[in-house]
Amino acid sequence: MKIAIGSDHGGLNLKKAVITHLEKKGIEVKDFGTYTEESCDYPEYGCKVAEEVVAKNYDFGIIICGTGIGISMSANKVSGVRAALCHDTFSAHATRQHNNANVLAMGERVIGEGLALDIVDTFLNSEFEGGRHERRVNKITDIEKKYSK
Repeated sequence: MKIAIGSDHGGLNLKKAVITHLEKKGIEVKDFGTYTEESCDYPEYGCKVAEEVVAKNYDFGIIICGTGIGISMSANKVSGVRAALCHDTFSAHATRQHNNANVLAMGERVIGEGLALDIVDTFLNSEFEGGRHERRVNKITDIEKKYSK
């Protein structure tokens, strides 16, 4: 499994913890920035991770900012991305099963490190169920196509 990860300055510390956690599990991780606590703009990092996932260079993306809101909004502007903001394991599991999410967003200022690592594990270990959910995900794709002209 290959994971693309990125954050702004508000998510930097949690991103470092997630990278260490994944690497200890033998998962390949590529960090797309930021690399310092200097103030920066989250859309840049959400977009870069999203583009890498859509290009199929990585299996999943993980994006982190202070709340997870702005960076997830940015990633979701990339056609083909289904970024889900998750601050609990139930949502992480459900969004993979029902929505076939390919990018996980979290907020460093919202959740603690231990819960965040559990969310990451849950997200990565859950699988899309297909079936009735496939029809709904296809409708999301249809909406995306309609408005991304």
